[in-house]
Amino acid sequence: MLKPMAWLGGVLVMAALSISMASGALAHDVRTDALRIAHPFATPTPPGAENGAAYVDITAFSDPVTLIGASSPASNNVELHNMQMDGDMMQMRHVDEIHVEAGKTISMRPGGGFHLMLLGLTEPLKEGERFPLTLTFAKQGDVDIEVWIQSAQEGSEAADGHHH
Repeated sequence: MLKPMAWLGGVLVMAALSISMASGALAHDVRTDALRIAHPFATPTPPGAENGAAYVDITAFSDPVTLIGASSPASNNVELHNMQMDGDMMQMRHVDEIHVEAGKTISMRPGGGFHLMLLGLTEPLKEGERFPLTLTFAKQGDVDIEVWIQSAQEGSEAADGHHH
């Protein structure tokens, strides 16, 4: 027979495990000495779509970091892109690098700004699935991450949750 305190301790341990597993299901990140990549996600694509987009938050710790490229087996090519208004037209342009100042975070989200363009998808991006992506930084080298395929709202909210 369990003593009441032992039973309560077991319940508390199970509750803590449940909470940590639930929060792990909602968010993920990768850290190195120089930077943090928070909640990489991509939005689902319709069948037959040739291209997709992925989003990450990059935080530079004590020194600036510069993202200079990316690659993934999910697509033939990954390009760094920026979307911004040019007059009354939204323009998407390839950029050579994305610079993050020390102590700052670049947050990529659907609808504008920086993103990773997945060109020549090998198959549609299906909600609930995941794929590997390698980010290449000028001084820090390669950082391997796992991209979760989520709705724009779900991915954005989970990524925003990393900054509270």
